[in-house]
Amino acid sequence: MTLNKVISILEEELGVEADEITPESNLKEDLDADSLDLVELVMQLEEEFSIKIKEEDYPKLATVKNIVDFIELKKNTTIEA
Repeated sequence: MTLNKVISILEEELGVEADEITPESNLKEDLDADSLDLVELVMQLEEEFSIKIKEEDYPKLATVKNIVDFIELKKNTTIEA
């Protein structure tokens, strides 16, 4: 499941316990991610899900749910293309 994978990546990249991460968690405000963390997170997400995330899309990835929805959209768009 995408959510579980995203939580696992966040746990590894940000050093946050999985039980502290919810779909509503904001990366910056709740999980204390800085701009470098976000770049590293994007690289991990791209590798894990075989997608490309453009820099202009970074602001769309504010919460865990935003990330999951974005990945699902990208995966479905890629399959249909």
